[in-house]
Amino acid sequence: MVVRGSVLGVKVDGETRCAHYHSPRDVVAIRMKCCGRIYACKDCHDALADHTIARWPRAEWNERAVLCGVCWTEMSICDYLASADTCPACSVAFNPGCRAHHGFYFEI
Repeated sequence: MVVRGSVLGVKVDGETRCAHYHSPRDVVAIRMKCCGRIYACKDCHDALADHTIARWPRAEWNERAVLCGVCWTEMSICDYLASADTCPACSVAFNPGCRAHHGFYFEI
């Protein structure tokens, strides 16, 4: 279980928005494969971590690695990618523009 306030990043708010992505729909955080820590975004990881991002391999897409910043539900990568940009638990809309960044986090 992830505790509110435990998401790492630059100027992270209570719903996981950060200095880099802060629209009302930017409420997804990612548990990084490389370190197991949850960051608001790849840019926050780059700014704060001392290592490069490792992508989640397809064989591990059942791992709970994606966090909804509104209801704090942890979902598997598979569930997130199949979510149609909506949290399966609370129905909040996710930013569809995040799809452009999936390749940074997940082996596509």
